[in-house]
Amino acid sequence: MVSDPQLVLAMLADARLPTGGHAHSAGLEPAILAGLAANPRRLHEIPDLARTRLRTITTVEAAAAVAARAAWLRGEYDLSGVETAWCARTPSAAMRDTARQLGRGYLRLARGLWPDAFAGFTSERPVRPVVLGVVGAVAGLDARQVALLVGYDDVQTIASAALKLVPLDPAQAMRWVLDLHPDIAAMADEIAHVESPGDIPARSAPVLDDHAEAHARTTRRLFHA
Repeated sequence: MVSDPQLVLAMLADARLPTGGHAHSAGLEPAILAGLAANPRRLHEIPDLARTRLRTITTVEAAAAVAARAAWLRGEYDLSGVETAWCARTPSAAMRDTARQLGRGYLRLARGLWPDAFAGFTSERPVRPVVLGVVGAVAGLDARQVALLVGYDDVQTIASAALKLVPLDPAQAMRWVLDLHPDIAAMADEIAHVESPGDIPARSAPVLDDHAEAHARTTRRLFHA
């Protein structure tokens, strides 16, 4: 049975997806512990963080997912080149570890949904963007849809985590997500052309990398990352 790609996209973007993503805050908790949104007058810093990630960390991740999708569709099932390129553009060891944790969750789900298609997926510790790229290829998503999925998931993760970390009206959190739709779309448009590891842009956010490394060493936290 062939699923509608739009419905698959909606399913994968659902926050209730059983991948373990609920244990992560997309960098929000580390940033809050470092002083972000320290009082109610500074809550605007939370969507600002999401926007910064979209232009840097999330762009790299989405581009890697698009590259993985393209490679899989070409019959190139060894995706180590894509993963290596993503790792080289992700200097934080803590962020790489988080991506592998999320990747394992997505891989377990993908093997349950598309066991035959994922029979040729050999990596047991893949990073999240590589798995999402292959899921996109298997489910019939185009390159832009894969990028939109990565971007939306990042923003929605931050909004959901904010409800647990700061005093916040849930409607306000969803307002942030809605306001960030143009940023998500712009990011997806920018990297939808990616075909190979060499096309993945190199963009970093050193302050967010530093927050992630500090967070990995603390035991007082609600989220893994």
